[in-house]
Amino acid sequence: MASTLQPLLDSEAGDQRSSVDLLAVRVHHIVDDGPHNEPSPRNSEDMDKYHQHYSDRAPWLRAAVLGANDGLVSVASIMLGVSGGSRDKHTLILSGLSALVAGAMSMAAGEYISVASQRDTEQADVDKERRAQESGPAIRQQELEELTQIYVERGLTDRLAREVAVALTEKDAVRAHARDELGIDMDDLVSPWQAAISSLVCFGIGGGVPLLSAIFITDPKTRIIFVSLASTVALMVFGAVGAWLGGAHRLKAAFRVLLGGWIAFVLTYGVGKLFGDSAG
Repeated sequence: MASTLQPLLDSEAGDQRSSVDLLAVRVHHIVDDGPHNEPSPRNSEDMDKYHQHYSDRAPWLRAAVLGANDGLVSVASIMLGVSGGSRDKHTLILSGLSALVAGAMSMAAGEYISVASQRDTEQADVDKERRAQESGPAIRQQELEELTQIYVERGLTDRLAREVAVALTEKDAVRAHARDELGIDMDDLVSPWQAAISSLVCFGIGGGVPLLSAIFITDPKTRIIFVSLASTVALMVFGAVGAWLGGAHRLKAAFRVLLGGWIAFVLTYGVGKLFGDSAG
């Protein structure tokens, strides 16, 4: 009996060695024969920089910078518009403060509704997948085939895709489908309250820049200059920080944000000047 099985065992061992050898050749091709246009890493720090991706930086942090920029442009534009039509300091500060509070609350409410709606939709999809896994063998078979096909379309062989789909389904079928079919990370669902509070605070920080720059200045022309200068510096800082978080060119992004902000400043100041002079 042993002599009968030995050739089969030797054949299987040979097939395994062949598979290992083929895999080694493929690994060598990927590692050594790929492009080499960047300098080779010299130490562990150089190695680590290739594993630090800009998309891994907290998305809410980039959203915070955008919220601060929104607050800055909104409040500064309104203050400059009011300055164009009125020399009264109380009217200017009241307008800026009202814009700050209204804008911050609007941003917070909008962000809460948006994120809560997205979370509800994602949770509904996850619940649907969970119900599918509890609907009997026929549906579970269909879900397994669907997961297998996803991995095939990503480049795996039919056999390997099947093995991966089975292994992940055995571990947590709902989580596997949520991640690979729906693109939902069940461990990283965004909190609506976190998004709302972040937007409110960041809008307030950005809007506070032009408001604080004008609050202690009595001369109307000097107020306009200070609001404009403070807003210009803050726009460039926000633009550069946003670019740094996203891995973009900082100076170019800073001037792009500055240009957008100044267009808003000039237009609102012009409207205030036009209607203020007309009213007077």
